[in-house]
Amino acid sequence: MDISDISSFDSTFWITSGGILLLLVLSGFFSGSETALTAASRGKLRVQADKGSRGAQQALTITEDNERLIGSVLLGNNLVNILAASMATALFTRAFGESGVALATLVMTLLVLIFAEVLPKTYAISNAEKAASTVAPIIGFLVTVLAPIVGAVRFFVRGVLRIFGVKIDPDSHIMAVREEIEGALNLGHSEGLVEKEDRDRILGALDLSERLVEEIMLHRSNIEMINADDEPEAILTQCLESRHTRLPVYKDEPENIIGVVHAKDLSRQLYALVSAADGDSTVLKNFQITDVAKPPYFVPETTSLDDQMRQFLHQRSHFALVVDEYGALRGLITLEDILEEIVGEITDEFDPDAEKVAIKSEDGHFLVEGATTIRDLNRATDWSLPDDEANTIAGLVIHEAQMIPTTGQVFSFHGFRFEVTSREGNRVTGLKIRPLK
Repeated sequence: MDISDISSFDSTFWITSGGILLLLVLSGFFSGSETALTAASRGKLRVQADKGSRGAQQALTITEDNERLIGSVLLGNNLVNILAASMATALFTRAFGESGVALATLVMTLLVLIFAEVLPKTYAISNAEKAASTVAPIIGFLVTVLAPIVGAVRFFVRGVLRIFGVKIDPDSHIMAVREEIEGALNLGHSEGLVEKEDRDRILGALDLSERLVEEIMLHRSNIEMINADDEPEAILTQCLESRHTRLPVYKDEPENIIGVVHAKDLSRQLYALVSAADGDSTVLKNFQITDVAKPPYFVPETTSLDDQMRQFLHQRSHFALVVDEYGALRGLITLEDILEEIVGEITDEFDPDAEKVAIKSEDGHFLVEGATTIRDLNRATDWSLPDDEANTIAGLVIHEAQMIPTTGQVFSFHGFRFEVTSREGNRVTGLKIRPLK
């Protein structure tokens, strides 16, 4: 080998080595970009984009189609990795002969693993949003350039998967935001980072659109009503002794609701009557409850809690009567009932008994009223009893038992022991519940 061959070999060696180094840098860029863009929180990126970050906005745009993004990055990453491996093999083979193939494989594996995979991905995971905003313009350009190739590859891949019976949901890139938030809150609560009350409030607000009025309404059997045909003294006494601010008024039969009386309207009317009669209280005998009753507000039982709350706010009303598809009275719901699904039980001096959903006895049982909703019991005890088939705990027992149980009967299902402690007619009014584990 003459001097010119050595200089030629040296120049080729350095040029090839420089090319391999450049390809390793590109490989690290692609690997880090993929990790950053897939690991970055879209919520944090949205906040940064709203503050004027163009990189964050571009990151949000290109991550809307994760399949195309990953396809483009993988195409670029594999291209530079294969090219770097080929150049290294040629370089080592020229320098060391046939043993250069094995040596090139070993060296490139170590270099790619450390500098093109572990190092950039570790940084990207630690600084996901910052890295995503930085690489977004370049990756966005790459996605646009490689779109035809990636589209063809995607079409071919979906065709192969379809042969094996696998169907790809075109909307699978849309994150299940509700599930993601729920999972994050539950994880934070289990690690002590999120208080149980905070978790319940947020999840309660998210659940409003998925829950119906019939799930939380006060059943008609528990509604306190005024009979318009009663004597004025009896009606006034009932209104003054009631712990409710609003009371429905019916005529002839409870199904025939003709109005709703508000305590303030009643007070104004009574004051006006007594004042006009110069303090003569006998004038109250001529009082008519229908004079102060407002028209009733009816809502279907299938209305979602989110829609019903919006209707309450729009109509400036806090009270509605719930009817079924045939127009029959099912119960009533108030704005307070909906708010309680978010913040928990709201009590005042008129309902002190509503402070505890379940009372724990010394033997480890929980004493629960049959009308307690499963959701309220789950929130109070951190249980996970299903509420798909029944709204109340008594309804769950009846559904699982396939009968109306008698006092003293015991059942075991869903990992709990249920004992019926009281029953009135066909209603289960009291239960003792204990986890089996």
